[in-house]
Amino acid sequence: MSLASAPAVLGAFFQAPVKESLVHLSGVDIAVIAIYFALVIYIGFYLKGASNTSEEFFMAGREMTAWIAGLSFVSANLGSLELMGWAGSAYQYGILATHWYWIGAIPAMLFLGIVMMPFYYISKTHSVPGYLKLRYGDGARGLSAVCFAFMTVLMSGINMYSMALVMKVVLGWDLNFSIWVSSITVALYVALGGLRSAIFNEIVQFLLIWLGALLIPILGLIEAGGWTNLKHQIAARMGSMQYTHLWSTTAHFRDNPMGIHWTGLVFGLGIAISCGYWTTDFLVVQRVLSAHNLRAARMAPIIGAGFKMMVPFIVILPGLLALSLLPFHLVPQNVAVATGQHSYNEVLPLMLVRYCGPGLLGLGVTALIAGFMSGMAGNVSAFATVWTYDIYGAFLNRKASDSHYVAMGRWCTFIGVLVSVGTAYLVQHAASIMDYVQALFSFFIAPLLGTVLLGMLWKRATKAAGFWGLFAGTCTAIGLFLWVHFNPAALRYVALSPDAKVMAEDMYRALWSCMVCVIVTVVVSLMTQPRPLAELEGLVYGASKIPKEHDDHWYQKPVVWACLVGAVFVALNVIFW
Repeated sequence: MSLASAPAVLGAFFQAPVKESLVHLSGVDIAVIAIYFALVIYIGFYLKGASNTSEEFFMAGREMTAWIAGLSFVSANLGSLELMGWAGSAYQYGILATHWYWIGAIPAMLFLGIVMMPFYYISKTHSVPGYLKLRYGDGARGLSAVCFAFMTVLMSGINMYSMALVMKVVLGWDLNFSIWVSSITVALYVALGGLRSAIFNEIVQFLLIWLGALLIPILGLIEAGGWTNLKHQIAARMGSMQYTHLWSTTAHFRDNPMGIHWTGLVFGLGIAISCGYWTTDFLVVQRVLSAHNLRAARMAPIIGAGFKMMVPFIVILPGLLALSLLPFHLVPQNVAVATGQHSYNEVLPLMLVRYCGPGLLGLGVTALIAGFMSGMAGNVSAFATVWTYDIYGAFLNRKASDSHYVAMGRWCTFIGVLVSVGTAYLVQHAASIMDYVQALFSFFIAPLLGTVLLGMLWKRATKAAGFWGLFAGTCTAIGLFLWVHFNPAALRYVALSPDAKVMAEDMYRALWSCMVCVIVTVVVSLMTQPRPLAELEGLVYGASKIPKEHDDHWYQKPVVWACLVGAVFVALNVIFW
């Protein structure tokens, strides 16, 4: 039984409030928020002088250490999708939402660091579409660049809308005012300092997020009487223990609130979406490419994976606490827009108001703003790079000067922000933020995984196959979405069960699109002429010499740290089974 379908069961417990503003900030709270906005803009102005060439503006001069690149790598993903979206999903689906941090992140991040980074790094590409250009040619590059640019402005819009939603829920600020304030601030500091400014702000934002958000789980667990008591309280209120188990309820679609089977989690999420996102989405890969050498580039995702495993404590746990402690019922986003009630997506600000007084509230709100702006800046900076290098520079103006491309990057930052403002309002029509996001990933991320992996691991993959495989996978995902949208009975075929729900459908749709991409790529490759082996140097395993890394001791090797992180990952899944 999902929370969305249980109003009768929950009626005795919940009464839906309709509130325009939860609190009023004190002078100290306003000062904390104002200082934060001033700081991020100052960083942009300060770093402007170090972002004059295209290498500096788009790739931060490739000077970042492993720790800076790693923290930026995980922080770029720690935006509204994490803070608002998964807290809401934890309220809606229970602890199953944790899968998007563990099985849906850790293996893929480790795979990126150990297997894929050598090829991204030694090719000196500025983007993932740039790698596809070297491996497959302009066809695959152009298609992936257009899809990625479209996805980034949609994702940036999600961050804008989520920040505006917090300001509306907590403070009663006008939604439009909040969207424009956040968008103008991000546009300024990214346009001024490029990727370097985005990275340094993401480090600041990472620290603020943890300082501000840590209060909720700590105080919430104290109020609930600890984890064991919290589990019993949720079971009593929801009539089931299924909200507090990771794997034991996934043997059948009907047995868990997400309506998903373990095969969808392992193959749809763990392989198609997770590997697709963490290894091919340029938003996060761009941060790793800024590392100053190959070892730092390989260590950055591993460092990021270590921190990623801890994020559910400040994101998923507040949603579980809300299931037990909030005295009213939360509803899907589209219902909330129509009725004025609080939605799933408002869990985190509601819990923030519950536990934070003057001063601390300002710090908590600043942490949420930092997360939203971090995610927004990541998308905008990645959009600027892909547009400038892989669309404008590749197809519209191939012979411009370096200074011209930097100027184009600055201007298209503002353009990307303006387009993102328009897409922010689309989120209102989705039931929840994460359902919306996972649908986008199934369209644009999952098919790309097949194209990139075959390009790196299979010397026989050809130029034509790269384009047609990616095109077929993308069309498959969109076609399956439209099929279920216009004929809900098709769900039994797409998600393998009529009991599957929206998130499960997203996982299986991603899996099928990735599989179609791989099959078409293999078939077309076998029917067309491969490139000479000499042309694949630095691009494919078996045709490339990997530079030697200078590790003086065994404990400095990336693979050792990857094994350690992997062992902790396995232990956590067993503990919360």
